[in-house]
Amino acid sequence: MRARHPLPRLWLMTDERMGDALWAAIDRLPRGAGVVVRHYGWPMAERRRLLARIEHVARRRGLVVLGAGGLVGSGGVHNGRVRRRLSTRSAHDRRELVAAVRRGADAVFVSPVFATRSHVGAHGLGVARFGALVRGAAVPVIALGGMDARRFRRVAAVGAYGWAGIDAWLG
Repeated sequence: MRARHPLPRLWLMTDERMGDALWAAIDRLPRGAGVVVRHYGWPMAERRRLLARIEHVARRRGLVVLGAGGLVGSGGVHNGRVRRRLSTRSAHDRRELVAAVRRGADAVFVSPVFATRSHVGAHGLGVARFGALVRGAAVPVIALGGMDARRFRRVAAVGAYGWAGIDAWLG
């Protein structure tokens, strides 16, 4: 891994639906956790300002920050590449997981594991299908989609390295 930080096991995926609850969610993260700054629906200038604010809090709190959708965080990028920093990717099936590894991902977020508000109507993989999909993965896999600490215990047993969420961090 090219990262300056250890790979977090816990992640917050930002989303514009969070509003000001984003800051309370970040406060709930333990030291060493990660934040993927997305807010894809915002103009780039606003997204950069948000990234800067999150980076300020993250430095003080010991969090790893990745940027997505053209943003580069101090820790690296999600769905992109940057030298000497963490590079993660998203996958929803085996083909995408293999492609992510071939593109040099240090870790892959696999989703949706369970039903989630972020993907209304999408069926979750469930524990057994998630396990089959990630079996033998060449990089750590982060479970995403309807995840929380309780559900993580179930998917950890079948190969998840860590978990990520939005709503789980909203309290």
